[in-house]
Amino acid sequence: MQDQFQEQDFTTSINLTTWKKILIFLKPLKKHVIFGTMFVVLIAVFDAIFPIISKEVIEYVEEVTKNNRALNYNILYLFGVIYILFAFIQSFFIYKFIKHAGTIEVELSYRLRKAAFEKLQSLSFNYFNNTPVGWIMARLTSDARRLSEIISWGLIDMSWGLMMMISIIFVMFFVNAKLALITLAVTPIIIIVSIVFRQFMLRLYREVRKINSKITGSFNEGITGAKTSKTLVLEEKNLHEFDRLATSMKRKSIRAMVISSLFFPCVLVLGFIGTALAIYNGGNYVLQGIISFGTLSLYVTYSTQFFDPILQLARVLAELQQAQASAERLISLLEEEPEIVDDKEVIKQYGDFLHFKKDNWEEINGKIEFKDVTFHYPDGENILEHFNLTVNVGETIALVGETGAGKSTLVNLICRFFEPTGGNILIDDVDYRKRSLGWLHSNLGYVLQSPHLFSGTIRENIRYGRLEATDEEVVEAAKLVDAHDFIMEFEKGYDTEVGEGGGRLSTGQKQLISFARAILADPALFVLDEATSSIDTETERKIQKAIDKLLNGRTSFIIAHRLSTIVSADNILVIRDGKIVEQGKHEDLIKQEGYYYRLYTNQFVEEQTQSLGY
Repeated sequence: MQDQFQEQDFTTSINLTTWKKILIFLKPLKKHVIFGTMFVVLIAVFDAIFPIISKEVIEYVEEVTKNNRALNYNILYLFGVIYILFAFIQSFFIYKFIKHAGTIEVELSYRLRKAAFEKLQSLSFNYFNNTPVGWIMARLTSDARRLSEIISWGLIDMSWGLMMMISIIFVMFFVNAKLALITLAVTPIIIIVSIVFRQFMLRLYREVRKINSKITGSFNEGITGAKTSKTLVLEEKNLHEFDRLATSMKRKSIRAMVISSLFFPCVLVLGFIGTALAIYNGGNYVLQGIISFGTLSLYVTYSTQFFDPILQLARVLAELQQAQASAERLISLLEEEPEIVDDKEVIKQYGDFLHFKKDNWEEINGKIEFKDVTFHYPDGENILEHFNLTVNVGETIALVGETGAGKSTLVNLICRFFEPTGGNILIDDVDYRKRSLGWLHSNLGYVLQSPHLFSGTIRENIRYGRLEATDEEVVEAAKLVDAHDFIMEFEKGYDTEVGEGGGRLSTGQKQLISFARAILADPALFVLDEATSSIDTETERKIQKAIDKLLNGRTSFIIAHRLSTIVSADNILVIRDGKIVEQGKHEDLIKQEGYYYRLYTNQFVEEQTQSLGY
């Protein structure tokens, strides 16, 4: 299950390249970044000013006491007013900082998720075949959230910490350089400790994030496969597998937290050592008359304040260890290249997958030709070898064969979900790679064996076939496949919610709605991938006439499960091991008494036996 997919490992230390790619998303938010940083810098400056006010008050009182003078309460009132005024100004700065940082967090999360979702729209089918849903969901949810939080709050907090330290260092060296050097003597040790802890935390948090993706994938499989799990009595096995993942994440998370919890006390102890040095040496300087009590108070306060931003920087650094893993994972998605892409000339003429230039799109007639086509999936053997086939305009082609024979591969190649590894596929005598993917897919109707409906109403799901369709056209499409009657039996009719994935409807009902959706699209090419295999015989008869009418004049391909549904096809291709072993109309193939004849008669006997209750 999840272990079959191995996510890319990231072993490099924190690097600016990764963060530059993430910070590009801040460009539209540069106003908030500038103002947020400006206000947090002002907060740091004011934080450094408050001890100076306290120093001046202490020195004034010290001077008055030493000279036996009376206190001038007006001066004390003035200091008090200045202090309160600064506090109000500081509060305003904090309000503005929180406002801008919060905006950055929300907007950045939105932009990261939008970019990731847009990238998913461009990726080829093979990416989704090989990548579990849970791994993708982890990137779009927790990774994007973590990055937006650390960038919006963490990096601005870092600006505060750096400015606070610069302000304190400047004042300390200005007042007494020697005492400043003594007080800050432990700073190089703190830097070394930070570097050592950073390496451990980065490695551990990467492992935690990878396991988190597996857990997300396990949740997804457990929810989507709940019915299968219950019918196969797999609850205990699933629980055991989930417990294994959760236990592994718990152990690595605890280990990471232990390292992180050791980091902060180490920095705190070193900070207190710096404060102790300031008190001891500053106290001696006071006794020697080198500095005043006010200056000693200033250094004691600054020694405490100086190591507070170091703690904040250490915290941000620890969070960056976690965010680095998230950044790497999200960037890996954003930089994922689709396997099937249009070249620059095609995009220039026909538009890309989001910006169509429909005025330049040629009309599809429907002639399709395979010319010496060879195909294999990545790291796999050839499924098709030197395959040739010509399908004329308006023909209905049925594909018959065992599982793995190459039927779905042919259809996927026609739809350009994959491209030939050798040879060419022509549509209307032009290599379809010289036209855009949007052009092809907009002319394609595809009905799957397992129909998928989107959350929303029945009306909305049918209208996905053609978004500009009127309500009357939606109803007409539903009537054409005999879906109208059962839809109207619902209390809300066409406004009935289908639930996630269409879960509130039966398989047959979902299939009929998917047929109505395809009919509404009015495509030039039509593909039915065992589309009636999930429908009961009575429902199948209802829509067979509609299908025959729909396919009339359109080039269509039917992957057949029930051979009785393809007896009227213009050409039936019997495929084995990627090669056409028999082809022709139903009557001709029956007369040959070959592979198709045996398949058809065996299935006919089986269906008759079932109908008689045996």
